[in-house]
Amino acid sequence: MEKRVISILILISALQGFSQDKPKNDYPKSLANYKDFKDLVIEVEKYRAERLLDLDAFLTMSKKENVVILDTRSKRHYDRKHIKGAIHLEFSEFTQENLDRLIPDTNTRILIYCNNNFEGDQIDFTSKIAKPLPTSAKPMVSIEKPITLALNIPTFINLYGYGYKNIYELDEFVHINDPRIEFEGTEVIN
Repeated sequence: MEKRVISILILISALQGFSQDKPKNDYPKSLANYKDFKDLVIEVEKYRAERLLDLDAFLTMSKKENVVILDTRSKRHYDRKHIKGAIHLEFSEFTQENLDRLIPDTNTRILIYCNNNFEGDQIDFTSKIAKPLPTSAKPMVSIEKPITLALNIPTFINLYGYGYKNIYELDEFVHINDPRIEFEGTEVIN
């Protein structure tokens, strides 16, 4: 019995040691800075509004010199189907170094599109929409109407933040079978 009591006392002592506050590391703040991002969003808002293109203008512009079409969807979806001639850099891979390597001239005209620009293919161009939550879910933040969460907007904002100012965005919801668009990739039958 005495050994059992001693064992329990040792266990309690050890557990108390774990519950005491350990010395805190003095790490600097994260590099995620909401204020910087918010300021950039405000700066880009009006600029972006003047650079939204219908499909005809997008396609016409894509044929000019010093122009790239940039697809920032996942590599899997890009490989399966993308606008013909588009180059790829997954949004999660955006760094100054990766962008400098892919598009070395910040004056290059960059055309962007994403999933929310195309209908008729919910596999390779799945719409990004947050649907309203049922009232029974009672989330911290209530979503009362659908919210579109297109990749175009953060792509535009981040390109601008990295110093690329010659950006234009497809601003129509185009059917995947529109004969004006050519696609390429492993899922495209020619």
